[in-house]
Amino acid sequence: MSEIAADHGRDSKQAGASQRDIVNVLRALAMDAVQKANSGHPGMPMGMAEIAEVLWRHHLRHNPANPQWIDRDRFVLSNGHGSMLLYALLHLTGYELPMDELKRFRQLHSKTPGHPEYGLTPGVETTTGPLGQGLANAVGMALAERMLAAQFNRPSHAIIDHHTYVFLGDGCLMEGISHEACSLAGTLRLGKLIGFYDDNGISIDGHVKGWFTDDTPKRFEAYGWHVVPRVDGHDSAAVEAALAAALKDPRPSLICCRTLIAKGAPNKVDTHDAHGAPLGDKEIAATRVAIGWPYPPFEVPQGVYAAWDARPRGTELENAWNASFARYRSAHPELAQELSRRVAGELPEGYAALVDRALAAAEAKGESIATRKASQNALDAYGPALPELFGGSADLTGSNLTFWSGSKYLDDGYAGNYVSFGVREFGMAAMLNGITLHGGFIPYGGTFLTFSDYSRNALRLGALMKIRVIHVFSHDSIGLGEDGPTHQSIEHASSLRLIPNMDVWRPCDTVETLAAWAVAIERQDGPTSLLLSRQSLAFPKGTSRKAEEIRRGGYVLSEASGGAAQAVIIATGSEVALALGAQTLLAVDGVRVRVVSMPCTRIFDAQESAYRERVLGRGLPRVAVEAGITDYWRKYVGLDGAIVGIDTYGESAPAGDVFKYFGFTPERVAAAVKSVI
Repeated sequence: MSEIAADHGRDSKQAGASQRDIVNVLRALAMDAVQKANSGHPGMPMGMAEIAEVLWRHHLRHNPANPQWIDRDRFVLSNGHGSMLLYALLHLTGYELPMDELKRFRQLHSKTPGHPEYGLTPGVETTTGPLGQGLANAVGMALAERMLAAQFNRPSHAIIDHHTYVFLGDGCLMEGISHEACSLAGTLRLGKLIGFYDDNGISIDGHVKGWFTDDTPKRFEAYGWHVVPRVDGHDSAAVEAALAAALKDPRPSLICCRTLIAKGAPNKVDTHDAHGAPLGDKEIAATRVAIGWPYPPFEVPQGVYAAWDARPRGTELENAWNASFARYRSAHPELAQELSRRVAGELPEGYAALVDRALAAAEAKGESIATRKASQNALDAYGPALPELFGGSADLTGSNLTFWSGSKYLDDGYAGNYVSFGVREFGMAAMLNGITLHGGFIPYGGTFLTFSDYSRNALRLGALMKIRVIHVFSHDSIGLGEDGPTHQSIEHASSLRLIPNMDVWRPCDTVETLAAWAVAIERQDGPTSLLLSRQSLAFPKGTSRKAEEIRRGGYVLSEASGGAAQAVIIATGSEVALALGAQTLLAVDGVRVRVVSMPCTRIFDAQESAYRERVLGRGLPRVAVEAGITDYWRKYVGLDGAIVGIDTYGESAPAGDVFKYFGFTPERVAAAVKSVI
């Protein structure tokens, strides 16, 4: 008898439940919940039942009583459409997910939504559904575990020592992000990352042999992964043996499990009919007979519950870790305190004073530089106080200026705080999400703004999950110049602003850039995008402002002189200088204009109405200036206002020539103001 079979026999006898029932409860809960909701994906949960049982009952280190225990194993369901598998596992093992929630699968305000959602359901480590991103999140989590271990573990004190497990399907592997993330995972030799590939050969359109014939094992071997091919996913002993081998290998592992979608359903097994639709009452009745499950919908025998209950072992595991951490704290009190601070997401003492000093120094210096350089200066100012800051770039380090004086590339022991992600913008953004979700780091990553399109769905998921990630997007406009329209951002600033809960900062100078970085670092309820210039921007001399006003997203940078303002110019980034130039020109003609800098529209929109009215003025005609799409600014200037922008693609030429060609001059802005007065 194999070790896994022996273990299963002992567990079943002790629990008073058969091994068949212990596995089939996953199938029953999945098909019943989907049927009750009349919506969902029963096939994958039924097909991966044995794999899930082996991992969750015999290997996964977690404590349902404390889903936030830092040294728990991470589990990611990348094929998130099979969410009922995860909900069944969480319910059975003892998380706060009662049966009533399973009965409310896919219903309004339930804790069992159609796809797993981070922050909603206890035990869900990340939001999944857009295929491939969960896999990339898992790579980020595994990297975070290795880096945190390198920074805090000491001889005889392995305080951070856990695995990241991920379930994935054909769709995850067809998505290009799987190549980006898994290629880098192999290069980084993330040996505590283990994936289970549900190789059932089915997707929505049917059998995938017509459009997906990759040799997946060879593909992952080429990445440098340890691969176990052709495992029978319905043979628990075979899955156990493959997992045992993976746990011993220093490379990331992929266990390729041959399975049958909707295993146990007599008529819909191995068909795409079971992928994304309920089985139907007749098929469910037949399935109950076929798998020997005589219980009515949503009924679980006590013996099965007892066999799955992970709370006693989870409490024991966490108590043992707590004892180890107490010894660690005694031996290394400063490290223990620092780890606790970082895991809690708290900023170090003195951080606020550091920010105030940096902003005051930048205001006093009044330096005219590119905001990408100002961003690097911000990292130099804040980085030494933030060991949790971890960064990288998608092969544009020298252009994004994301490498600061304290940056150190990761070495073979995972010491360091910077990595080159390579030309993998989407993979980078999704990995950054995973690093944040793991805990202990504030990650940032850089690329050109125009390539935010590659990253967009990961940016959206980060905003949906309300997690702190900082995206550095340099070369933010036609000011990029000679690289031309393929690289010049036109619609990107506005499109990023349309993502709910995404803070988009487009600073005009060193002070606003430092303020933007500070707010991004302090923010714990969502991601931030920093839009930075390639070209130098003139420092706004002779203006008066306060840091707290910049933090409000929009403020009066330069008030009209000689009387009440007759109009307001709203500008961001490099165009703030144009607004100030127009203000000077208009003053000569006796036209009094207020200039408002609005580096972050979402934050400004969240201010109280009295503040917004004070900044923009009641009834004053308005002109907006930004080297990008004009439509976004209508909500500020109204139908009677004017917008100086660009609604076409750019041109390849030196930046100054391109700006003049498209009419981004103080004279044109001044003319726009006169047109609305």
